[in-house]
Amino acid sequence: MKLIVGGYAQGKLQYAMEKYGAKDWILADGYLPEAGQKVIINHFHLWVRRTMEKGECPEEKIKEYLEAHPQCIIISDEIGGGLVPMDAFEREYRERTGRILVELAKGAEEVERVICGIGQKIK
Repeated sequence: MKLIVGGYAQGKLQYAMEKYGAKDWILADGYLPEAGQKVIINHFHLWVRRTMEKGECPEEKIKEYLEAHPQCIIISDEIGGGLVPMDAFEREYRERTGRILVELAKGAEEVERVICGIGQKIK
């Protein structure tokens, strides 16, 4: 699994598609597709949010998914910076997303941060 993170609108998806060749990959925007081994999951943070809103456990679901799809690329916005939200759900969503990304980074083959369309290898 490869993990790509960065701020909003920093060119993460374009970077991944250029680096890994888009035509051979299934592109999933904010969801985890069942079919295919070579999957790019864009807007992973939104999937986490929707999973939490349904009352489900995103930590367990992504662990199971990665066991079945170890070659996937996960792309996520960095959402933890800035002001602390007043809303309790928003705080929990940001915290859990950050903690999930930490665990994903630990197990990732590669981790990159994209700023202004330029990838910086972290791991």
